Amino acid sequence: QVQLVESGGGSVQAGGSVRLSCAASGNIDLTRCMAWFRQEPGKEREGVAAIYTGGSSTNYADSAKGRFIISRDNAKNTMYLQMNDLKPEDTAMYYCAAYRASWSWCYLGDDFYDYWGLGTQVTVSS
Repeated sequence: QVQLVESGGGSVQAGGSVRLSCAASGNIDLTRCMAWFRQEPGKEREGVAAIYTGGSSTNYADSAKGRFIISRDNAKNTMYLQMNDLKPEDTAMYYCAAYRASWSWCYLGDDFYDYWGLGTQVTVSS
């Protein structure tokens, strides 16, 4: 089993930055792929960015490219999402997720992910 705990959300003005963290515990081998998803009320959950263990490969949604950076520190079992140039449409609950990938590519479809955190809210005001 794996436990995932997000932190770092909050309120920020448009153009600002936020850094999210996701701490993993338990069977870390099951977290070869980790990702950030987000969801607004009444909308489908959207994959934002994913990263393979050691950071050897990353995968970004178009909405995140050029503004967000995903990283992970295996020594701390922690994944990060640096979000820059935030826009009001980035407002959402952000979730951390993980699965034990068979190869070094991490998908952004939520069906792949077995473990989820409870989320952290990010609110961007204009």
